[in-house]
Amino acid sequence: MHEKIIKAYFRGWENKDWSAVRSQLADGFTFTSPAPDDHISLEQFRAKCWNQAEHIQRFEFVRIAAGEQDAFALVHVITKEGRVIRNVEYFRFGGGKIESIEVFFGGTGQGF
Repeated sequence: MHEKIIKAYFRGWENKDWSAVRSQLADGFTFTSPAPDDHISLEQFRAKCWNQAEHIQRFEFVRIAAGEQDAFALVHVITKEGRVIRNVEYFRFGGGKIESIEVFFGGTGQGF
């Protein structure tokens, strides 16, 4: 179930469809990254991050490992320019929605 939610979330980014992204996020959602973002709200997340959707061509899922209430996803973000950005994203779930995401930015993923 978690994998399906994660892939629907990323599909919204690929399709530049905020309502599809939003539909996967719980009320009270928070986002954390080294950008630095520390448990920022949904509104702050959208204001700060959504503009990045225009640069994304697609996502490749290297690995998704799910537990009872959480999951890790190793993801390659493929930009419109063909760059590969390798991220690990930690998802926490509640009520069938994503309650929080913590992103760890990585390198290119080349050579793996």
